[in-house]
Amino acid sequence: MRPKTFIIAEAGVNHNGDLELAKKMINTAATAGADAVKFQTFKADKLVARHAPKADYQQRSSGSEESQYHMLKRLEFDEDQFRMLHAHCRQRRINFLSSPFDLESIDFLVSLGLETFKIPSGEIINLPYLCKIGGLGKKIILSTGMADMIEIQEALDVLIKTGTARENITILQCNTEYPTPMEDVNLAAMQTIADAFNVPVGFSDHTEGIEVAIAAVALGAVVLEKHFTMDKTLPGPDHQASLEPHELQAMIAAIRNVEIATGDGIKRPTRSETSNRMVARKSIVAACSINEGEIFTEQNLALKRPGTGISPMRWDEVLGKIASHNFMADELIEL
Repeated sequence: MRPKTFIIAEAGVNHNGDLELAKKMINTAATAGADAVKFQTFKADKLVARHAPKADYQQRSSGSEESQYHMLKRLEFDEDQFRMLHAHCRQRRINFLSSPFDLESIDFLVSLGLETFKIPSGEIINLPYLCKIGGLGKKIILSTGMADMIEIQEALDVLIKTGTARENITILQCNTEYPTPMEDVNLAAMQTIADAFNVPVGFSDHTEGIEVAIAAVALGAVVLEKHFTMDKTLPGPDHQASLEPHELQAMIAAIRNVEIATGDGIKRPTRSETSNRMVARKSIVAACSINEGEIFTEQNLALKRPGTGISPMRWDEVLGKIASHNFMADELIEL
């Protein structure tokens, strides 16, 4: 059986800056069966210039009057709040992850004892950032939204040269539009990335619904990341493209079924279908009454269920043989 896909329930900034809502999201992710719940750790003052515009999807979901800086300022948690969330994850027995967006946030997450660092798509061209995370020697999950293969190669080279083993880096196919149009998903790029860079691969899903995430796991994703929210109608940039709790639970249940259904790749009859062999397969039977001493021919023999007699694969062997006794129509032939 294939290894379990590591499922990250992406809370992101869907907590709207509300600590209690963030704790509820941790509870929801744990109940749904996710392996980790992930937040975003940043200082708005270090992440974005005050005049930086919002992305189009952010303007559609949260308006254009407010700058990206002021939007993010409302959504950031301080270190004490993250410590409480980290502790709550331990209490609920779910892994705490958070994507750092600046160098100070990396240091803070190190202080929390994180062993896995998720690099968001926007930082794939941030050399000082990549050097700092690569130098930690931790496990890394790298999202590749907006990137081409050359940029992925360059980022991977930096992470490896600064101290992270290649086998500890998982690269996620990703598209950063919220929601991602189906024609832009390109799940096949996962295999392209795996073949080109010899690394484990996964998928960071920003599509609506759960079918693409399930397909990614069927295609071999070892890590699956999906945004979720407590309510799609809440104000904020990412809620509308996120799963609600019942959808998150359905997605995870479906993924676990896909993992089981993938199997070990060895083709053989399974235990559940063994009893069907005699029901669905056929045997060589008498097509009509056959008297002792008659020769078996294509005219007096037939192939019918059940499959408890001589296999049809021995048809040529049976033709021309002489009946050892009388056979009634539909009776199994014996030699």
